[in-house]
Amino acid sequence: MIEAYLHRDPSTAQGTPGVLSVPEKAFACFSIELPWRDNRVSLSCIPAGEYRCERYFSHAFKEYLYRICDVPGRSGVAIHSGNVAGNKEKGYKTHSLGCILLGKRQGQLWGQDAVLLSRLTVGAFFRLMDRKDFKLHIQEA
Repeated sequence: MIEAYLHRDPSTAQGTPGVLSVPEKAFACFSIELPWRDNRVSLSCIPAGEYRCERYFSHAFKEYLYRICDVPGRSGVAIHSGNVAGNKEKGYKTHSLGCILLGKRQGQLWGQDAVLLSRLTVGAFFRLMDRKDFKLHIQEA
């Protein structure tokens, strides 16, 4: 099984930035997730750990995505496109309800941390994974 690694930087109210890499495929990109908020559904990134990821059809997005399986107390956590993942209670915008967003570059949108060129990056990642399940290792800084 292919192995992917998400190395997270510390969380802030603007999100949890990181780098997703697939060494076997010589691929790396940036990521952003919601801030850590005790694994609260739709408000927090998921706990660090190892997860199996599988391709599935998302009715919400009307396309195939990768689902992160067996997240304690959570379901519907996916990898998809989006730019920001801030704490809405602190006034920041978010395109995530606990999912991992990918981008080619880090930057700012609406005055907050963001990943940029997300659709392009997610498309490249999905093509690279070739519809195969993979193991995701999430590690804190």
